[in-house]
Amino acid sequence: MPSIPRAEILAKFRTMIADKHPIIGGGAGTGLSAKCEAAGGIDMIVIYNSGRYRMAGRGSLAGVLAYGNANQIVMDMAREVLPVVPHTPVLAGVCGTDPFVDFDVFLDDVKRVGFSGIQNFPTVGLIDGNFRRNLEETGMSYALEVDVVARARKKDLLTTPYVFDAEQARDMTKAGADVLVAHMGLTSGGAIGAGTTMTLEDSITLINEISEAARSIRPDVMLLCHGGPIAMPDDAQKVLDNCPDCHGFYGASSMERLPVEVALTEQTRRFKAMKR
Repeated sequence: MPSIPRAEILAKFRTMIADKHPIIGGGAGTGLSAKCEAAGGIDMIVIYNSGRYRMAGRGSLAGVLAYGNANQIVMDMAREVLPVVPHTPVLAGVCGTDPFVDFDVFLDDVKRVGFSGIQNFPTVGLIDGNFRRNLEETGMSYALEVDVVARARKKDLLTTPYVFDAEQARDMTKAGADVLVAHMGLTSGGAIGAGTTMTLEDSITLINEISEAARSIRPDVMLLCHGGPIAMPDDAQKVLDNCPDCHGFYGASSMERLPVEVALTEQTRRFKAMKR
């Protein structure tokens, strides 16, 4: 299945920005999720191992633990998702810190099967404290994720990396990233969402810092917001209202897990409420 050319995707996104239409991306853990998102008009879909875990009822952070081979899982998911959304760009979540992967070969395979781009997931950007310091010290660093984005850019794949602070925003922009996704942490809400997140106001401050840092390197870089307290459309709208250089929203749990939890629970209650 052919991928959608990077230039075509970027041209569409730039037109949307000029027309003040937000760019909306979403994660998909199943073919049905992807199909429904495409029917709703989504602009791009990203698939990675956490999508499979959260749609199996596990927390999304399962994707950063040793429960499966992340890069192999995303290639397995390609067979389920890519054929049902042939007209929507689909990006692969790539674990750039995997020491057992030749990424020049792997990225060629990603493009060959029909992915239009990549995102850095699982990412060590979600990890902090002493564990993060030890990862960086022992060669499993965020810098490797930056390198994979640079390699993907040279292969003309769309790149939409997660960034967690201003420094990472500068690094990814220098690497040639097309769209930065300002990650505010694990999405809150629902049965398996985060209970501990930053405030929406703090997220707005950080997103503006990330935007300013990225635009100091390359003014044409695009920015989406994601995660933490930005869980529902009203949350995302507040961010867009207060972050002038944020061009849209990327939802993972927000786009598939939370709606499914509500819809299935309510439908079951309606059936249970029937009378004889």
